[in-house]
Amino acid sequence: MSLDSPRRLGCRREDHPQIGRRNLLQVGGLGLLGFGLADLARLEAQAAAPTHRNVTARSVVMIFQSGGPSQHETFDPKPEAPDTIRGEYGVIQTRDAGSLFCEHLPRLASRSDRFSVVRTMHHVAGPEFRNEHNSCMYLLHTGTTSLPVGDTNATISLPRPGRISWPSIGSMVAYASPVDADVPLPSMIELPRANLMKYPGRESGLLGPQYDRLGVDLAAPCHAPDAGGSCPNCYSHDDPNLDPERKPGPGPKAWWNNSSCRNPEFHLPDLGQAPGFSIPQLENRASLLRRLEGLRRELDAELSSGPSRAWDAHQRQALRFALSAQRGRHNPFDLTQEDDRTRDLYGREEWGQGFLVARRLVEAGVRMVQINLRGWDTHQNAFRDLKGKLLPSLDHCLSGFLDDLEARGLLDETLVVMCGEMGRTPRISPIAAGGKNASGEIFTPGRHHWGDVFPCFLAGGGVQSGRIVGTTDAQGGLPITPAYTPEDLAATIFHCLGIGPDREFYDASNRPYRIYRGEPISAVL
Repeated sequence: MSLDSPRRLGCRREDHPQIGRRNLLQVGGLGLLGFGLADLARLEAQAAAPTHRNVTARSVVMIFQSGGPSQHETFDPKPEAPDTIRGEYGVIQTRDAGSLFCEHLPRLASRSDRFSVVRTMHHVAGPEFRNEHNSCMYLLHTGTTSLPVGDTNATISLPRPGRISWPSIGSMVAYASPVDADVPLPSMIELPRANLMKYPGRESGLLGPQYDRLGVDLAAPCHAPDAGGSCPNCYSHDDPNLDPERKPGPGPKAWWNNSSCRNPEFHLPDLGQAPGFSIPQLENRASLLRRLEGLRRELDAELSSGPSRAWDAHQRQALRFALSAQRGRHNPFDLTQEDDRTRDLYGREEWGQGFLVARRLVEAGVRMVQINLRGWDTHQNAFRDLKGKLLPSLDHCLSGFLDDLEARGLLDETLVVMCGEMGRTPRISPIAAGGKNASGEIFTPGRHHWGDVFPCFLAGGGVQSGRIVGTTDAQGGLPITPAYTPEDLAATIFHCLGIGPDREFYDASNRPYRIYRGEPISAVL
Protein backbone atom coordinates (compact mmCIF):
# COMPACT_ATOMS: atom_id res chain seq x y z
CA MET A 1 0.00 0.00 0.00
CA SER A 2 1.34 3.44 -0.90
CA LEU A 3 2.13 6.00 1.78
CA ASP A 4 -0.25 8.31 -0.03
CA SER A 5 -3.11 5.83 0.12
CA PRO A 6 -6.25 7.30 1.72
CA ARG A 7 -6.46 4.14 3.85
CA ARG A 8 -3.35 5.22 5.79
CA LEU A 9 -5.32 7.67 7.90
CA GLY A 10 -3.28 10.37 9.62
CA CYS A 11 -0.05 9.67 7.73
CA ARG A 12 1.91 11.99 5.50
CA ARG A 13 4.98 10.92 3.56
CA GLU A 14 7.15 13.63 5.09
CA ASP A 15 6.27 12.49 8.63
CA HIS A 16 8.08 9.20 8.11
CA PRO A 17 11.83 8.61 7.70
CA GLN A 18 12.84 7.14 4.37
CA ILE A 19 14.34 3.65 4.94
CA GLY A 20 15.78 1.73 2.01
CA ARG A 21 14.75 -1.88 1.38
CA ARG A 22 18.31 -3.19 1.98
CA ASN A 23 18.61 -1.36 5.31
CA LEU A 24 15.18 -2.55 6.35
CA LEU A 25 16.09 -6.17 5.62
CA GLN A 26 19.37 -5.82 7.48
CA VAL A 27 17.65 -4.38 10.55
CA GLY A 28 14.93 -7.01 10.32
CA GLY A 29 17.64 -9.67 10.58
CA LEU A 30 18.20 -8.64 14.17
CA GLY A 31 15.25 -10.83 14.99
CA LEU A 32 17.47 -13.87 14.44
CA LEU A 33 19.42 -12.77 17.49
CA GLY A 34 16.30 -12.45 19.61
CA PHE A 35 16.25 -8.69 19.13
CA GLY A 36 13.38 -7.41 17.01
CA LEU A 37 12.44 -4.16 15.33
CA ALA A 38 10.09 -3.30 18.18
CA ASP A 39 12.94 -3.54 20.69
CA LEU A 40 15.25 -1.50 18.48
CA ALA A 41 12.65 1.22 18.01
CA ARG A 42 11.97 1.48 21.72
CA LEU A 43 15.66 1.62 22.61
CA GLU A 44 16.36 4.25 19.98
CA ALA A 45 13.45 6.35 21.17
CA GLN A 46 14.60 6.15 24.77
CA ALA A 47 18.31 6.66 24.18
CA ALA A 48 18.37 9.18 21.34
CA ALA A 49 19.80 12.52 22.39
CA PRO A 50 18.73 15.69 20.58
CA THR A 51 20.40 15.85 17.19
CA HIS A 52 20.26 19.64 17.18
CA ARG A 53 22.89 20.80 19.67
CA ASN A 54 22.30 24.54 19.64
CA VAL A 55 20.08 24.53 22.73
CA THR A 56 18.91 28.06 23.56
CA ALA A 57 15.99 27.31 25.90
CA ARG A 58 15.89 25.07 28.94
CA SER A 59 12.14 25.52 29.43
CA VAL A 60 9.07 26.87 27.63
CA VAL A 61 6.19 28.88 29.09
CA MET A 62 3.19 28.80 26.74
CA ILE A 63 0.58 31.49 27.48
CA PHE A 64 -2.70 30.57 25.81
CA GLN A 65 -5.20 33.40 25.28
CA SER A 66 -8.27 31.19 25.10
CA GLY A 67 -10.95 32.46 22.75
CA GLY A 68 -8.71 34.33 20.32
CA PRO A 69 -7.53 37.90 21.05
CA SER A 70 -8.01 40.70 18.55
CA GLN A 71 -4.90 41.69 16.62
CA HIS A 72 -6.26 45.24 16.41
CA GLU A 73 -6.60 45.63 20.18
CA THR A 74 -3.21 44.11 21.00
CA PHE A 75 -0.12 44.14 18.76
CA ASP A 76 -1.34 45.17 15.28
CA PRO A 77 -3.57 48.26 15.53
CA LYS A 78 -4.69 50.08 12.40
CA PRO A 79 -5.00 53.75 13.43
CA GLU A 80 -5.47 54.98 9.85
CA ALA A 81 -8.38 52.66 9.07
CA PRO A 82 -12.07 53.70 9.23
CA ASP A 83 -13.59 53.53 12.72
CA THR A 84 -15.47 50.34 11.83
CA ILE A 85 -12.04 48.72 11.40
CA ARG A 86 -9.91 50.83 13.74
CA GLY A 87 -12.13 50.42 16.79
CA GLU A 88 -12.49 52.67 19.82
CA TYR A 89 -8.92 52.70 21.10
CA GLY A 90 -5.88 54.75 20.28
CA VAL A 91 -2.30 53.53 19.99
CA ILE A 92 0.90 53.80 21.98
CA GLN A 93 4.46 54.06 20.71
CA THR A 94 6.77 51.15 21.49
CA ARG A 95 10.53 51.44 21.97
CA ASP A 96 10.83 50.91 18.21
CA ALA A 97 9.95 54.18 16.48
CA GLY A 98 8.16 52.33 13.70
CA SER A 99 5.88 50.12 15.81
CA LEU A 100 2.62 50.79 17.61
CA PHE A 101 0.62 48.73 20.11
CA CYS A 102 -2.87 49.22 21.49
CA GLU A 103 -2.93 52.14 23.95
CA HIS A 104 -4.03 49.85 26.78
CA LEU A 105 -0.73 47.93 26.77
CA PRO A 106 1.60 50.70 28.00
CA ARG A 107 3.85 48.51 30.16
CA LEU A 108 4.44 46.02 27.38
CA ALA A 109 5.04 48.83 24.90
CA SER A 110 7.77 50.20 27.18
CA ARG A 111 9.39 46.74 27.29
CA SER A 112 9.14 45.94 23.57
CA ASP A 113 12.92 45.59 23.41
CA ARG A 114 12.58 42.37 25.47
CA PHE A 115 10.34 40.42 23.10
CA SER A 116 9.30 40.05 19.48
CA VAL A 117 5.89 39.81 17.83
CA VAL A 118 5.02 37.79 14.75
CA ARG A 119 2.00 39.55 13.27
CA THR A 120 1.37 37.07 10.47
CA MET A 121 0.47 33.77 12.06
CA HIS A 122 -2.40 32.12 10.19
CA HIS A 123 -4.32 28.89 9.66
CA VAL A 124 -4.36 27.29 6.22
CA ALA A 125 -7.17 24.80 6.89
CA GLY A 126 -10.48 25.32 5.14
CA PRO A 127 -12.69 28.21 6.30
CA GLU A 128 -15.03 25.74 8.01
CA PHE A 129 -12.10 24.88 10.31
CA ARG A 130 -9.90 27.96 10.59
CA ASN A 131 -12.66 30.17 12.00
CA GLU A 132 -13.94 27.86 14.74
CA HIS A 133 -12.66 27.45 18.29
CA ASN A 134 -12.50 23.67 18.54
CA SER A 135 -10.63 23.16 15.29
CA CYS A 136 -8.26 26.07 15.81
CA MET A 137 -7.46 24.93 19.35
CA TYR A 138 -6.54 21.51 18.00
CA LEU A 139 -4.41 23.02 15.23
CA LEU A 140 -2.56 25.39 17.56
CA HIS A 141 -1.86 22.95 20.37
CA THR A 142 -0.76 20.10 18.13
CA GLY A 143 1.23 22.38 15.83
CA THR A 144 -0.53 21.10 12.72
CA THR A 145 -2.47 22.48 9.76
CA SER A 146 -5.30 19.96 9.44
CA LEU A 147 -7.65 17.95 11.62
CA PRO A 148 -7.39 14.17 11.88
CA VAL A 149 -9.02 12.47 8.92
CA GLY A 150 -12.72 12.02 9.62
CA ASP A 151 -13.08 14.89 12.09
CA THR A 152 -15.08 18.09 11.88
CA ASN A 153 -15.30 21.09 14.15
CA ALA A 154 -18.21 19.36 15.89
CA THR A 155 -16.44 16.03 16.47
CA ILE A 156 -12.87 17.09 17.28
CA SER A 157 -13.73 17.94 20.89
CA LEU A 158 -15.43 14.58 21.50
CA PRO A 159 -14.00 11.07 21.93
CA ARG A 160 -14.11 9.19 18.65
CA PRO A 161 -13.02 5.58 18.09
CA GLY A 162 -10.31 5.19 15.49
CA ARG A 163 -9.07 8.78 15.63
CA ILE A 164 -5.39 9.13 14.75
CA SER A 165 -4.46 12.28 16.64
CA TRP A 166 -1.16 14.13 16.39
CA PRO A 167 0.51 14.66 19.78
CA SER A 168 0.31 18.05 21.45
CA ILE A 169 3.39 20.25 21.44
CA GLY A 170 3.64 19.66 25.19
CA SER A 171 3.63 15.90 24.73
CA MET A 172 6.32 16.18 22.06
CA VAL A 173 8.43 18.21 24.47
CA ALA A 174 7.87 15.63 27.23
CA TYR A 175 9.02 12.92 24.83
CA ALA A 176 11.99 14.58 23.15
CA SER A 177 13.21 16.85 25.97
CA PRO A 178 12.15 15.20 29.25
CA VAL A 179 12.92 16.59 32.69
CA ASP A 180 16.22 15.65 34.27
CA ALA A 181 16.27 12.43 36.29
CA ASP A 182 16.43 14.26 39.62
CA VAL A 183 13.35 16.44 38.93
CA PRO A 184 10.31 15.00 40.77
CA LEU A 185 7.83 16.75 38.47
CA PRO A 186 6.23 15.98 35.09
CA SER A 187 7.75 17.48 31.96
CA MET A 188 4.55 19.35 31.05
CA ILE A 189 2.18 21.08 33.49
CA GLU A 190 -0.90 23.14 32.65
CA LEU A 191 -2.64 25.60 34.99
CA PRO A 192 -4.52 27.21 36.71
CA ARG A 193 -8.00 25.65 36.15
CA ALA A 194 -7.65 21.99 35.28
CA ASN A 195 -11.40 21.46 35.51
CA LEU A 196 -11.87 23.83 32.54
CA MET A 197 -9.06 22.41 30.40
CA LYS A 198 -11.14 20.29 28.05
CA TYR A 199 -10.26 21.81 24.69
CA PRO A 200 -9.04 19.52 21.86
CA GLY A 201 -5.39 19.14 21.01
CA ARG A 202 -3.93 18.88 24.51
CA GLU A 203 -3.62 15.08 24.51
CA SER A 204 -0.60 12.91 23.75
CA GLY A 205 -2.20 11.27 20.70
CA LEU A 206 0.09 8.89 18.85
CA LEU A 207 2.77 9.16 21.54
CA GLY A 208 0.71 7.41 24.22
CA PRO A 209 -0.50 8.37 27.70
CA GLN A 210 2.92 8.31 29.35
CA TYR A 211 3.54 11.66 27.65
CA ASP A 212 0.32 13.35 28.76
CA ARG A 213 0.52 16.72 30.43
CA LEU A 214 -0.58 17.17 34.02
CA GLY A 215 -3.35 19.72 34.55
CA VAL A 216 -3.56 21.28 38.01
CA ASP A 217 -6.43 23.24 39.53
CA LEU A 218 -5.09 26.15 41.59
CA ALA A 219 -7.55 29.04 41.25
CA ALA A 220 -10.49 30.01 43.43
CA PRO A 221 -13.93 29.05 42.07
CA CYS A 222 -15.37 31.57 39.63
CA HIS A 223 -19.10 31.28 38.96
CA ALA A 224 -19.42 33.81 36.16
CA PRO A 225 -21.57 32.58 33.28
CA ASP A 226 -19.28 32.54 30.23
CA ALA A 227 -16.43 33.65 32.50
CA GLY A 228 -13.50 35.70 31.30
CA GLY A 229 -10.60 37.64 32.73
CA SER A 230 -8.29 37.34 35.71
CA CYS A 231 -10.05 36.93 39.05
CA PRO A 232 -10.81 39.21 40.86
CA ASN A 233 -10.71 41.31 37.68
CA CYS A 234 -13.03 38.83 35.97
CA TYR A 235 -16.33 39.34 34.21
CA SER A 236 -19.16 37.78 32.28
CA HIS A 237 -19.74 38.82 28.69
CA ASP A 238 -23.38 39.27 29.72
CA ASP A 239 -22.67 41.74 32.56
CA PRO A 240 -25.05 44.72 32.46
CA ASN A 241 -23.75 48.19 31.75
CA LEU A 242 -26.36 50.44 33.35
CA ASP A 243 -28.42 48.44 35.85
CA PRO A 244 -26.59 48.53 39.22
CA GLU A 245 -28.91 45.96 40.81
CA ARG A 246 -27.87 43.37 38.23
CA LYS A 247 -24.13 43.90 38.66
CA PRO A 248 -22.05 41.01 40.04
CA GLY A 249 -22.23 40.43 43.76
CA PRO A 250 -24.29 38.68 46.42
CA GLY A 251 -27.34 40.94 45.96
CA PRO A 252 -30.73 39.32 45.30
CA LYS A 253 -30.98 40.72 41.74
CA ALA A 254 -27.32 40.28 40.78
CA TRP A 255 -26.66 38.63 37.43
CA TRP A 256 -24.07 36.39 39.10
CA ASN A 257 -22.34 36.10 42.48
CA ASN A 258 -18.64 36.90 42.27
CA SER A 259 -17.90 36.70 45.99
CA SER A 260 -16.12 33.33 45.57
CA CYS A 261 -13.23 34.88 43.65
CA ARG A 262 -12.84 38.26 45.37
CA ASN A 263 -9.85 36.66 47.12
CA PRO A 264 -8.03 34.96 44.25
CA GLU A 265 -5.32 33.25 46.32
CA PHE A 266 -4.25 29.94 44.80
CA HIS A 267 -4.64 26.76 46.81
CA LEU A 268 -2.20 23.88 46.67
CA PRO A 269 -3.18 21.36 43.98
CA ASP A 270 -5.30 18.40 44.96
CA LEU A 271 -3.25 15.72 43.27
CA GLY A 272 -5.49 12.87 44.22
CA GLN A 273 -3.88 9.94 45.94
CA ALA A 274 -3.51 6.52 44.39
CA PRO A 275 -5.33 3.75 46.29
CA GLY A 276 -3.46 2.65 49.39
CA PHE A 277 -1.12 5.66 49.62
CA SER A 278 -1.20 8.39 52.25
CA ILE A 279 0.87 11.56 52.67
CA PRO A 280 3.04 10.08 55.48
CA GLN A 281 3.88 7.16 53.22
CA LEU A 282 4.70 9.52 50.35
CA GLU A 283 7.14 11.35 52.62
CA ASN A 284 9.24 8.21 52.84
CA ARG A 285 10.82 7.83 49.42
CA ALA A 286 12.26 4.38 50.12
CA SER A 287 8.86 3.08 51.19
CA LEU A 288 7.25 4.66 48.16
CA LEU A 289 9.70 3.04 45.78
CA ARG A 290 9.07 -0.36 47.35
CA ARG A 291 5.32 0.10 47.05
CA LEU A 292 5.63 1.20 43.43
CA GLU A 293 7.75 -1.81 42.61
CA GLY A 294 5.15 -4.09 44.13
CA LEU A 295 2.44 -2.34 42.17
CA ARG A 296 4.48 -2.72 38.97
CA ARG A 297 4.84 -6.48 39.48
CA GLU A 298 1.12 -6.85 40.12
CA LEU A 299 0.35 -5.04 36.90
CA ASP A 300 2.94 -6.70 34.68
CA ALA A 301 0.44 -9.19 33.33
CA GLU A 302 -1.97 -6.42 32.37
CA LEU A 303 0.34 -3.75 30.99
CA SER A 304 0.02 -4.96 27.43
CA SER A 305 -3.46 -3.44 27.25
CA GLY A 306 -3.95 0.24 26.44
CA PRO A 307 -6.19 1.12 29.42
CA SER A 308 -3.80 -0.53 31.89
CA ARG A 309 -0.82 1.26 30.37
CA ALA A 310 -2.64 4.57 30.60
CA TRP A 311 -3.62 3.93 34.23
CA ASP A 312 -0.07 2.98 35.12
CA ALA A 313 1.39 6.05 33.44
CA HIS A 314 -0.99 8.45 35.16
CA GLN A 315 -0.60 6.83 38.57
CA ARG A 316 3.18 6.89 38.40
CA GLN A 317 3.10 10.54 37.32
CA ALA A 318 0.77 11.54 40.15
CA LEU A 319 2.78 9.64 42.76
CA ARG A 320 6.04 11.12 41.58
CA PHE A 321 4.49 14.58 41.61
CA ALA A 322 3.05 14.12 45.10
CA LEU A 323 6.54 13.87 46.58
CA SER A 324 6.97 17.61 46.15
CA ALA A 325 3.40 18.65 46.84
CA GLN A 326 3.42 19.58 50.52
CA ARG A 327 3.67 23.16 51.65
CA GLY A 328 7.17 24.58 51.90
CA ARG A 329 10.02 26.05 49.93
CA HIS A 330 10.42 22.91 47.81
CA ASN A 331 6.82 23.06 46.60
CA PRO A 332 6.66 25.27 43.47
CA PHE A 333 2.92 25.81 43.99
CA ASP A 334 3.34 27.33 47.46
CA LEU A 335 3.32 31.06 46.73
CA THR A 336 3.57 31.94 50.43
CA GLN A 337 7.29 31.39 49.91
CA GLU A 338 7.46 34.56 47.79
CA ASP A 339 7.89 38.03 49.33
CA ASP A 340 5.31 40.79 49.01
CA ARG A 341 7.39 42.77 46.53
CA THR A 342 7.46 39.86 44.10
CA ARG A 343 3.77 39.12 44.60
CA ASP A 344 2.93 42.74 43.82
CA LEU A 345 5.23 42.76 40.78
CA TYR A 346 3.21 39.95 39.20
CA GLY A 347 -0.15 41.24 40.40
CA ARG A 348 -2.43 39.86 43.11
CA GLU A 349 -4.79 38.23 40.66
CA GLU A 350 -5.26 34.92 38.90
CA TRP A 351 -3.07 35.56 35.87
CA GLY A 352 -0.21 37.07 37.85
CA GLN A 353 -0.20 34.14 40.25
CA GLY A 354 -0.24 31.77 37.29
CA PHE A 355 2.87 33.45 35.87
CA LEU A 356 4.54 33.29 39.28
CA VAL A 357 3.84 29.56 39.61
CA ALA A 358 5.22 29.13 36.08
CA ARG A 359 8.46 30.84 37.09
CA ARG A 360 8.77 28.56 40.13
CA LEU A 361 8.08 25.47 38.01
CA VAL A 362 10.75 26.52 35.52
CA GLU A 363 13.19 26.96 38.39
CA ALA A 364 12.23 23.47 39.62
CA GLY A 365 13.17 21.95 36.26
CA VAL A 366 9.80 21.53 34.51
CA ARG A 367 10.33 21.60 30.75
CA MET A 368 7.05 23.19 29.64
CA VAL A 369 4.34 25.12 31.50
CA GLN A 370 1.10 26.29 29.92
CA ILE A 371 -0.94 29.10 31.48
CA ASN A 372 -4.47 29.52 30.20
CA LEU A 373 -5.87 33.07 30.10
CA ARG A 374 -9.60 32.85 29.52
CA GLY A 375 -12.05 35.34 28.10
CA TRP A 376 -10.68 36.56 24.75
CA ASP A 377 -13.77 35.56 22.71
CA THR A 378 -15.01 39.15 22.55
CA HIS A 379 -18.03 39.05 20.25
CA GLN A 380 -20.03 41.52 22.32
CA ASN A 381 -19.23 44.40 24.68
CA ALA A 382 -15.68 43.96 23.39
CA PHE A 383 -14.34 47.45 24.04
CA ARG A 384 -15.81 47.58 27.54
CA ASP A 385 -14.31 44.24 28.56
CA LEU A 386 -10.94 44.63 26.84
CA LYS A 387 -10.31 48.08 28.33
CA GLY A 388 -11.68 47.34 31.79
CA LYS A 389 -10.64 43.72 32.31
CA LEU A 390 -8.47 41.84 29.84
CA LEU A 391 -5.84 44.31 28.67
CA PRO A 392 -4.94 45.89 32.05
CA SER A 393 -4.51 42.46 33.64
CA LEU A 394 -2.37 41.17 30.79
CA ASP A 395 -0.25 44.32 30.69
CA HIS A 396 0.52 44.21 34.42
CA CYS A 397 0.98 40.46 34.91
CA LEU A 398 3.01 39.70 31.77
CA SER A 399 5.25 42.74 32.27
CA GLY A 400 5.97 41.67 35.84
CA PHE A 401 6.74 38.15 34.63
CA LEU A 402 9.26 39.43 32.07
CA ASP A 403 10.85 41.75 34.64
CA ASP A 404 11.29 38.96 37.16
CA LEU A 405 12.65 36.46 34.64
CA GLU A 406 15.22 38.99 33.48
CA ALA A 407 16.21 40.02 37.01
CA ARG A 408 16.81 36.39 37.96
CA GLY A 409 18.79 35.58 34.82
CA LEU A 410 16.07 33.20 33.62
CA LEU A 411 14.81 35.01 30.52
CA ASP A 412 17.73 33.94 28.33
CA GLU A 413 17.00 30.26 29.03
CA THR A 414 13.18 30.41 29.16
CA LEU A 415 11.22 30.63 25.92
CA VAL A 416 7.97 32.56 26.46
CA VAL A 417 5.28 32.14 23.79
CA MET A 418 1.84 33.78 23.86
CA CYS A 419 -1.04 33.62 21.38
CA GLY A 420 -4.65 32.58 21.00
CA GLU A 421 -6.08 29.98 18.69
CA MET A 422 -7.16 32.64 16.15
CA GLY A 423 -7.57 36.38 15.63
CA ARG A 424 -10.69 38.53 15.22
CA THR A 425 -12.47 39.98 12.21
CA PRO A 426 -11.23 43.27 10.81
CA ARG A 427 -14.73 44.73 10.81
CA ILE A 428 -16.62 45.44 14.04
CA SER A 429 -20.24 44.31 14.18
CA PRO A 430 -22.87 43.07 16.67
CA ILE A 431 -22.90 39.38 17.53
CA ALA A 432 -26.58 39.35 16.56
CA ALA A 433 -28.97 42.09 15.49
CA GLY A 434 -30.70 43.41 18.58
CA GLY A 435 -28.95 40.96 20.93
CA LYS A 436 -29.49 41.85 24.59
CA ASN A 437 -27.81 41.10 27.91
CA ALA A 438 -29.37 39.93 31.18
CA SER A 439 -30.75 43.40 31.93
CA GLY A 440 -32.33 43.81 28.54
CA GLU A 441 -29.62 46.18 27.28
CA ILE A 442 -28.55 45.81 23.66
CA PHE A 443 -25.02 44.43 23.42
CA THR A 444 -22.36 46.79 22.19
CA PRO A 445 -20.46 45.30 19.22
CA GLY A 446 -17.23 43.35 19.01
CA ARG A 447 -15.19 41.27 16.61
CA HIS A 448 -15.73 37.68 15.56
CA HIS A 449 -13.72 34.55 14.69
CA TRP A 450 -10.89 35.05 12.21
CA GLY A 451 -8.21 32.47 11.49
CA ASP A 452 -6.65 34.22 8.49
CA VAL A 453 -4.22 36.17 10.66
CA PHE A 454 -3.31 36.46 14.35
CA PRO A 455 -0.31 37.68 16.36
CA CYS A 456 2.15 35.65 18.40
CA PHE A 457 4.38 37.05 21.18
CA LEU A 458 7.83 35.45 21.74
CA ALA A 459 10.53 36.28 24.28
CA GLY A 460 13.71 34.82 25.74
CA GLY A 461 15.12 31.36 25.13
CA GLY A 462 17.06 32.17 21.95
CA VAL A 463 14.47 34.48 20.37
CA GLN A 464 15.75 37.81 19.06
CA SER A 465 14.13 40.69 20.91
CA GLY A 466 12.68 43.96 19.65
CA ARG A 467 11.46 42.60 16.33
CA ILE A 468 8.10 42.99 14.62
CA VAL A 469 7.85 40.21 12.06
CA GLY A 470 5.32 40.34 9.24
CA THR A 471 2.89 42.92 7.89
CA THR A 472 -0.86 42.68 7.44
CA ASP A 473 -3.02 44.61 5.00
CA ALA A 474 -4.58 48.00 5.76
CA GLN A 475 -7.53 46.36 7.48
CA GLY A 476 -5.48 43.90 9.56
CA GLY A 477 -7.26 40.97 7.96
CA LEU A 478 -4.68 39.24 5.76
CA PRO A 479 -0.89 38.82 5.68
CA ILE A 480 0.87 40.68 2.87
CA THR A 481 4.32 39.35 3.81
CA PRO A 482 5.30 35.73 4.52
CA ALA A 483 2.92 34.09 6.97
CA TYR A 484 3.50 31.27 9.46
CA THR A 485 1.44 28.33 10.60
CA PRO A 486 1.15 26.45 13.91
CA GLU A 487 3.53 23.90 12.37
CA ASP A 488 6.15 26.63 12.14
CA LEU A 489 5.49 27.79 15.70
CA ALA A 490 5.90 24.22 16.98
CA ALA A 491 9.14 23.85 15.01
CA THR A 492 10.41 27.09 16.56
CA ILE A 493 9.76 25.74 20.06
CA PHE A 494 11.48 22.44 19.24
CA HIS A 495 14.43 24.27 17.68
CA CYS A 496 15.00 26.40 20.77
CA LEU A 497 14.87 23.32 23.01
CA GLY A 498 17.52 21.63 20.89
CA ILE A 499 15.17 19.04 19.38
CA GLY A 500 16.55 18.48 15.91
CA PRO A 501 14.56 18.41 12.63
CA ASP A 502 15.39 14.74 12.07
CA ARG A 503 14.12 13.60 15.46
CA GLU A 504 11.50 10.85 15.34
CA PHE A 505 8.96 9.24 17.63
CA TYR A 506 7.17 5.91 17.53
CA ASP A 507 3.53 5.07 18.04
CA ALA A 508 2.22 2.05 19.97
CA SER A 509 2.85 -0.16 16.92
CA ASN A 510 6.43 1.13 16.60
CA ARG A 511 5.75 3.06 13.40
CA PRO A 512 8.15 6.02 13.09
CA TYR A 513 7.08 9.64 12.61
CA ARG A 514 9.04 12.84 12.22
CA ILE A 515 8.48 15.37 15.02
CA TYR A 516 8.93 18.43 12.79
CA ARG A 517 6.11 19.26 10.40
CA GLY A 518 7.04 22.90 9.76
CA GLU A 519 10.08 25.18 9.69
CA PRO A 520 11.35 27.32 12.57
CA ILE A 521 10.49 31.01 12.17
CA SER A 522 13.97 32.18 11.22
CA ALA A 523 13.03 35.87 11.39
CA VAL A 524 12.96 35.71 15.20
CA LEU A 525 15.93 33.38 15.70
